[in-house]
Amino acid sequence: MKFKILVVFMFSGIFLQAQNTEKHLKNITQITDGGDNAEAYWSFNNKYLTFQSNNKAWGLECDQIFNMDVKKAMKNSKLKPQMISSGKGRTTCSYFMPDNKHILYASTHLGGDKCPQDPPRGPKYLWGIFDSYDIFVADLTGKIVKQLTNTPGYDAEATVSPKGDKIVFTSTRSGDLELWTMDIDGKNQKQVTSGLGYDGGAFFSPDGKKLVFRASRPKTPEEIQEYKEYLAKGLVAPTTMDIYTCNVDGSDLKQITNLGKASWAPFYHPSGKKILFSSNHASTKGYDFQLYMINEDGTGLEQITTESVFNSFPMFSPDGKKLCFSSNRNNKGTRDTNLFIAEWID
Repeated sequence: MKFKILVVFMFSGIFLQAQNTEKHLKNITQITDGGDNAEAYWSFNNKYLTFQSNNKAWGLECDQIFNMDVKKAMKNSKLKPQMISSGKGRTTCSYFMPDNKHILYASTHLGGDKCPQDPPRGPKYLWGIFDSYDIFVADLTGKIVKQLTNTPGYDAEATVSPKGDKIVFTSTRSGDLELWTMDIDGKNQKQVTSGLGYDGGAFFSPDGKKLVFRASRPKTPEEIQEYKEYLAKGLVAPTTMDIYTCNVDGSDLKQITNLGKASWAPFYHPSGKKILFSSNHASTKGYDFQLYMINEDGTGLEQITTESVFNSFPMFSPDGKKLCFSSNRNNKGTRDTNLFIAEWID
C-alpha cells in the first residue's frame, strides 16, 4: 500500500506527518530548506540546535557550523541561523557545551583558509580524514575561546556527556582511528578503543557511563591492506560498519549489529536501553538509508522511517520528547538533505 504524506503549511514552516508507517514520529517539521544539513545536536536546555551546512545560498563552499533557535526555525525553515564557525577551512561535528553558551566543533582552519579537497570519485564512496582537523570551543558569537586538541593528525567527531563532565572524540594520534575521551576542559585525554578499524561518531548513554559508536573491523588480509592504504592517504571507505557499545573506559566492548553494509550514526534512546541508528542493510541498491531502533543487547530490530531514501543522524532532545534527524524527504527532486524535528512516540 502506498505511503501517504499529509502536508500542512503553518506560517512558512513545513509540517510533514507520516501516517501509519512512521508510528514513532508525530508532527514532523522541516526546519531547513536547501543544501546539505546534518549532524544537528540539541543544546542541554532543549532550545537550540547546532549543525553543519554547505548551503550555497548562504555563500558556503563547504560545511560550516550554525546555531539554530528551534522555535524560530519551526515557524520559518528559510531563516539563516547564526554562523558559529569562522568560514575558513572545513568544519564538522559540533556539539553544545553544558552551559548552553558555547559550542565545540572540529575545524581545519589552522591548516589553511580554503576548504580541503574532497576525496576523488571512484568505485568506492570515501570520507576524507583530514590531518588538519582540531577541536575548538567557540561562544555563540563565533569567537573561539579555546583549542582542545593540538596533537598531529585527525581530531574530530567530539560529543559531550549528558553529565557535562567528559567529551568523547575520534583521533588518529595513536596510528589508527580510535575513540578517546577528555575532561570537559580538554585535560586528561585517554584512549578508549584499540581494535584495527575506524571507530567514530560516538555518543554517551543517558547516564554517561557508556558509549555507542560506529566501527569498521577489517578481517581478511585484503580488507586490512585496503583499510591501511586508505588511512595512509587520509581516507576511509565507510561501506561496511556496525554499531558497538562499551563502557567509557573501553571495557565491556560489544558489537550490537551484524547487518552487513553500513550501520552508523547511533544514538541512545532516552531509556538507555535502546539505540537508534541509520542503515542501508535492507537496500538492494546500497543507498536507501532508514532509521532503525534496536535493543542494547542486539535484539528487537525495528524500522523507524520509511519515507525517502536517506534518513540519518537521529538525536533525542535532552528531555526525551523530540527527535531531530536529517532526511532528503520533501526536497522537490533535488539532492538536498534537510533537518526535521518530530515528536517522539514510544
